[in-house]
Amino acid sequence: MSAYEPVHEYATVTLHRAGAVARIELNRPDKMNAWDTQLGLDLRAAVEQVRDDDTIRAVLLTGAGRGFSSGADLSAGFEPTPEGHPDVHTALVERYHPIISGLRELPKPVVAAVHGPAVGIGCSLALAADLVLAAESAYFLLAFVNIGLVPDGGSSAFIPARIGFTRAIELALLGERLPAPKALEWGLINAVHPDAELPAAADTLAARLAAGPTRSYAGTKRQLNSWVYEGFGAQLELEAAIQQEQAASSDFAEGALAFLQKRAPEFKGV
Repeated sequence: MSAYEPVHEYATVTLHRAGAVARIELNRPDKMNAWDTQLGLDLRAAVEQVRDDDTIRAVLLTGAGRGFSSGADLSAGFEPTPEGHPDVHTALVERYHPIISGLRELPKPVVAAVHGPAVGIGCSLALAADLVLAAESAYFLLAFVNIGLVPDGGSSAFIPARIGFTRAIELALLGERLPAPKALEWGLINAVHPDAELPAAADTLAARLAAGPTRSYAGTKRQLNSWVYEGFGAQLELEAAIQQEQAASSDFAEGALAFLQKRAPEFKGV
């Protein structure tokens, strides 16, 4: 496979190309690829760009630096609602949902190569892919509960679809890291590779898919999406509504403050 070349550098995302493979790389390594407003806008633009380019036949998602994505950037905050609460609903509906839905509905295969943390919306992004590869040191974390929030970005659909209710509720309620080898054992992801071998393995898989029957892949995705994720749009709407309820809670205010102050939160259940 030929080497990747950058074809578009957004402020926080870089789009690379190697033959018929596009590699979308989150590029905020100093923030462990945490999502702020700009990253949401850039990633949506990159997904739409690969969607509209018929010469791209497979997509690879990666993160620059030490991790795939550490989730939402709480230090950046959210725009306020008229009531003065963080407006997470708008962020989800206008930026996050088009990215997640765009990848699930993309008529070409998507591979995620996860190293380091895939946390919160970063976990959701990885699981929006069709095939997920991970480094041995990678981990997946539904960290929402740790700051008084609920899963979003489609993770409340992706995780039970992949591993069932019992394990999904464990991840969502306990908010503990799921190491890549255990994620593979549970069936959450497709393969685990030694850290140094992950990039080459992901490149090889993406190249294989790019050389395959693209229309067949697109048809298969439509079939499985129809069966497994028939109510996906409604689920995203429900996530956004409940997340906005939580964003107005005292527990979220305490959870976010505790996170920024690097201390344990003291939740009151309100």
